[in-house]
Amino acid sequence: MDEELYQAFITESEESITQLNNSLLTLESNPEDQEAIDDIFRRAHTLKGNFGAMGFDTAATVAHAIEDLLDEIRQGHLDVTPERMDLVFEGVDLIVDVLHDIEENGETTIDPSEAVGALRAAAEGDAGTAAVEGDEHGETAETAGDGDGGGDTDPESDVVDEDDGSADPVSAADEDAGSDDLVDDADAAGGSNDPGESDGSGEADDAPSAREELIDTATETVPEEDLSGYDALYHVDVALSTGDMKSVDAGLFLEGVPEDLTVVGAIPPFAEIEEGSFDEGVELFVADTDSDALAETVDGLWGVTDCEVTDVSTAITRAGGRLGDRAGDTSGTTSDDDVAKKGGNSDEAAGTGGPSGGENGSERSIAEVKSVRVDVDQLDELHELVEQLVTSRIKLRQAIDDDENRGVDTLDELDKISSNLQNTVMDMRLIPLKKVFDKFPRLVRDLAREEDKKVDFRVEGQDIELDRTILDEISDPLMHVLRNAVDHGIEPPEERVEAGKPEQGVVELSAHREHDTVVIEVSDDGGGLDVDRIREKAVSKGLASTEAISALSDEEVYDYVFHPGFSTNDEITDVSGRGVGMDVVKTTVEALDGSVSVTSTLGEGSTFRIRLPVSVAIIKVLFVTVGERQFGVPIKYIDEIGRETRVDTVQGDEVVVHDDQVFPLIRLRDALGIHDPGPETGMIVRIRPQDRQVALLCDGVTRQEEVVVTPLQGPLSGSEGLSGTAVIGDGNVIPILDIGTLDGPDTGGTTTGEYRELAADGGTSD
Repeated sequence: MDEELYQAFITESEESITQLNNSLLTLESNPEDQEAIDDIFRRAHTLKGNFGAMGFDTAATVAHAIEDLLDEIRQGHLDVTPERMDLVFEGVDLIVDVLHDIEENGETTIDPSEAVGALRAAAEGDAGTAAVEGDEHGETAETAGDGDGGGDTDPESDVVDEDDGSADPVSAADEDAGSDDLVDDADAAGGSNDPGESDGSGEADDAPSAREELIDTATETVPEEDLSGYDALYHVDVALSTGDMKSVDAGLFLEGVPEDLTVVGAIPPFAEIEEGSFDEGVELFVADTDSDALAETVDGLWGVTDCEVTDVSTAITRAGGRLGDRAGDTSGTTSDDDVAKKGGNSDEAAGTGGPSGGENGSERSIAEVKSVRVDVDQLDELHELVEQLVTSRIKLRQAIDDDENRGVDTLDELDKISSNLQNTVMDMRLIPLKKVFDKFPRLVRDLAREEDKKVDFRVEGQDIELDRTILDEISDPLMHVLRNAVDHGIEPPEERVEAGKPEQGVVELSAHREHDTVVIEVSDDGGGLDVDRIREKAVSKGLASTEAISALSDEEVYDYVFHPGFSTNDEITDVSGRGVGMDVVKTTVEALDGSVSVTSTLGEGSTFRIRLPVSVAIIKVLFVTVGERQFGVPIKYIDEIGRETRVDTVQGDEVVVHDDQVFPLIRLRDALGIHDPGPETGMIVRIRPQDRQVALLCDGVTRQEEVVVTPLQGPLSGSEGLSGTAVIGDGNVIPILDIGTLDGPDTGGTTTGEYRELAADGGTSD
């Protein structure tokens, strides 16, 4: 099997399954949502076709059974119930298991008969008979799977799945259920039933037959030997506005057709169009292009008042050809793929591909190059080259500092090139949080069902982008936080009612940009954290003394939930307690040069806030001096830089007061163990309170510079106060400070009593 095709199959199947899960959740919460059911059918049909075309009949059989059950729901024969949706979700999970088995072993030995039997029994209105009838239905499912598995070579039976461009052979079971027709024409027909059935208004739905008629017309108009060589084919119904000189207007229309648009047929023929021998419009057949780009192009031609584009690529398979990778076919497009109206705006289809550009194809459309798939290893290699280029740029500038005229022009050019390359590569690595966020609605739904809770899960900011490396690492921490929000945060319905709350709790996952960082928040309106209970637990575990923990602010006490094994729950369950997995959250986030914090109000809910850098490796730092040594402080943490003026002490700790806020002072000379004599006064670098409310005292500051940060390895890994190293222009290695773990006093700013009084007094010494 072609490795590239195999990997594309795995990737696209995973994406389709994720979106299928989310559409199923939408349907469960709103059974009347026609758009959701249409999308479900489209994606289930895509999965069935893809697995069948690749020869993996097991998953195709399960997808077919899911289609049949949902078809009964769609036609109003069955209601949407939690039990039926559980069966559907279990079927989807089985498809996931099959996919993972295929990915690891190249094939699957999973037996789907039990799940298929349960789904088909439920489709017949009696889920309780699934166990009794499993064998019978399993046999039927296998038969159906054979039909869907790509073994049928009759070209007349090929139906193009407009969602992924694959040829999906239609079995007898498909025709009986009517599910394939429902999927292929769901968008054009507005979600109606099989051809010939009433849509409720007494009029028969003729959309499927109309499209079939256009496919037949295509095979009659375009020579078969030509037709079989194309990768995609579209019928364009063009309405023309002409004056008294019809032939002149028609000529201007034809002259305006771009040379790179492969028009392979017309009705009436071109000669008759040029003579003006047509009524209100003409029909064109265009090969190897993108439907949205095609509609936009034709709409801009002379005299065109309207156009409708219909995919008739099935004519290609009927002529013995194969379909190529057409635009919009990679991840489940919207209904505009079947029928693209003039000026249509298909969000998913736009900019996600293009024609294959094969032997008979024209030039690739602009839409295709807007989104490309890049091999991860190649991307990482390119990123390493950029890091080397940045380091070389720093060295070059250092080398010519003594002679400003020598090589300045060359350096400026290098600066421009390397900066542009750096920005481009960093942007290439940015991936929307949607890739991770889309997996969580199903997680929250299953947890809520398991614990008999009602949860309204809301997501915002999924379009915010993060570096691929960070995105890969943040998935598990977010999962832990969400599990605890549902399990430990949201109360059971009866408790919420007693507390005067709605039965249904709210869990919200949101993200937003703040400068060079992304803030991800998970909030719930549950019971909140009991700060007194946390204090008691911390003392009982020996983590702090009663006196020490009593002096801490509530925000500082909340940090104990991130201690390994810490939980205020007495009963241990699979997901009990804020402490389960919370240490993983903190460790992972800090390893990504981020921070995590929590705020809570007892009885009202909690919010976990994770702050992450947008990208990794290349960062801008401020160089500070301590004795004869230099250190780098990431610019993103710095709030203000100033000369040392007044330093006060509270309870033996040195502090700096700024705008009625107290910042504990960390003398870098002491924190880093440097004993060289220093100047009488130095510079104060104040850190942003949201990262860590402290101020750093150094001997001086020199400059800002972009550097390539290399994480500490081996025995140095995990060293407190250091996040990595960077090589600068003179070849020296500069340590980069880790603000979060730098040794020094901490306070809650304006939360501790004596510090509040100090701030109010403008900074009073002991």
